[in-house]
Amino acid sequence: MADVMKTQGTTIRLSRRWSTELRTEFVRKSIHLLIGLVPSLAAWNFGVTVALLACGVLVYSYSELMRLHGYEIVVISKITAVAARRRDAGRFVYGPVTLGIGAMLALVLYPEPAASIAIYALAFGDGLSSLVGKIFGTIRIPFTGGKSVEGSFTCFVAVLCSAYAVSGDAPRSAAIALIATVTEAVPTKDADNILLPAIVGLAAVAVFR
Repeated sequence: MADVMKTQGTTIRLSRRWSTELRTEFVRKSIHLLIGLVPSLAAWNFGVTVALLACGVLVYSYSELMRLHGYEIVVISKITAVAARRRDAGRFVYGPVTLGIGAMLALVLYPEPAASIAIYALAFGDGLSSLVGKIFGTIRIPFTGGKSVEGSFTCFVAVLCSAYAVSGDAPRSAAIALIATVTEAVPTKDADNILLPAIVGLAAVAVFR
């Protein structure tokens, strides 16, 4: 009986832990997906869009510093706490900062359609791959820090579709999607929010030149 109760207790703890991690991943990747609005905003007003991204990074950074000192900024600190992973406990959560910087770099460094392709790769390729990998991933890819085949395939499809929607060129979109998938699989933690749009943008410039 004691063994049964112990097993049930372990199962409940694992279930709660999985539920918490899944909720955290949903919140984090929802923020990722919102970055997909940036190309449309930039088409409306480039300067305002860059300014909004910069302000967002600064406001978030200030909020995080205050949170680490025991002060909460309405809404922002609560969202950060919900979106923080276990490895981020008690630390500055850099994800939103690198996300905003990655989108800004793509806008500033690359012309269209490369800028949009790079940002969509960040929003949909990286965002959806992590979510699918977390929920459905079973086949792990060696030397990637736990990335899964299912997640990487999702990244490839997401970047392929978004690049094709922008360019209308399937073969070149597939080439960019492959580059994005390989880049996303590299275990760089939050730095991938900068590396992915930078590398994809550069590849898109080369491919569509």
